[in-house]
Amino acid sequence: MTPTRTTLILTALLLGGAQAQTATPTATQSSTSQPTQTAAQAAAEASDLVAKARATYPRGSASIDQDLWKRAAAAAERAVAAAPNNPDYLRLRAQIYTEVGFWRQAELGWEAYFRAAPNGAGAAETASAATVQYNLGYSAYTRNQPSQAAAFFANCLKLDPASVPCTTWAARTALEAGNYAQAQTLYDRALVLQPADKTLNYFRALAQSAGRYGPAATRAFSRAYGELDAGRKAQALAGFQQAAAAAPNFAEAWRESGKLALELGDAQAALAAYTGAAALPNATAADRYNLSVAQEGVSVGLKAVQAFRAAYARYTAGDKTAAEAGFLGATTLSPRYAKAWAWLGRTRYEARNFVGAAEAYAQAVQLDPNDKSSAYFLRLAQQGK
Repeated sequence: MTPTRTTLILTALLLGGAQAQTATPTATQSSTSQPTQTAAQAAAEASDLVAKARATYPRGSASIDQDLWKRAAAAAERAVAAAPNNPDYLRLRAQIYTEVGFWRQAELGWEAYFRAAPNGAGAAETASAATVQYNLGYSAYTRNQPSQAAAFFANCLKLDPASVPCTTWAARTALEAGNYAQAQTLYDRALVLQPADKTLNYFRALAQSAGRYGPAATRAFSRAYGELDAGRKAQALAGFQQAAAAAPNFAEAWRESGKLALELGDAQAALAAYTGAAALPNATAADRYNLSVAQEGVSVGLKAVQAFRAAYARYTAGDKTAAEAGFLGATTLSPRYAKAWAWLGRTRYEARNFVGAAEAYAQAVQLDPNDKSSAYFLRLAQQGK
């Protein structure tokens, strides 16, 4: 017997997977292909399939595209179709869609459940519905739909006022929209829930000072921070640079740009960033130090400079053997690095390796004829003194 049109619609929707989060699937049994299920039988089948799916698939991998989950959703839809006002069946359907991350269908499912049980919903149900709103909000945020994201996060907080993720992201969207007072209030609320969270404290401070930078710079900075959290360093660097360009007084934007540029080995970007940071009235010793690293990196390469600085730290700590190896590494990375040759000569001279010291000092003097100190110790090393 040819399947009914409703059955074909259900099959198409379910096979579409989590990407097709549009209308809620419905299902009826063919009256001739198999006996008609009662609502209770369909619900029991759905629950059994859920248990089998949890036992079969790896934890955390639930997807509507997996056969057991797909069949569980279809059975739950049959139960709801047969008894559309039954809160238990509505809850079961919503729970299935929530567990598989079919967020739009889960949202519709919880809305139907709450209509059927306005006074009977428990904490677990509202928390699950809040999770759905959070995921819809985060998805909207990643699609650069800030107003929709803010609405979802607000709905989440109505359902679960103690949700740290929703409070955090409601604050983040308020901050990016330029609603700084609201952002500070929400960050304060999030910090009550999770007082030791360093990121929350960081963004709370940013919300306090964001008025000096403006929405464009603040939004770019916030988005860049998210890229950094996701491990997309090149995109994060571009975002921090955008924030600094929009607000040249934005010290943290310059510093984050510089830090990332150093990590990525981009000496020119690091130079631009730390030049901007060092020019500000609140510039720190670290800003000036990093500026010197960037300046030197432009001429001899950042990796060589970083190797030299690490070797110098070992030298000052008294580990001269490791320092010598580090200075040698710096000269290998950049053979025209006069200062590295000079310090390689020094460590060898102090170890009374006069031949090795003379070789290193000779390179230093050749590269920098004005280096009188290296010239002096070259003569001593050649004389074995």
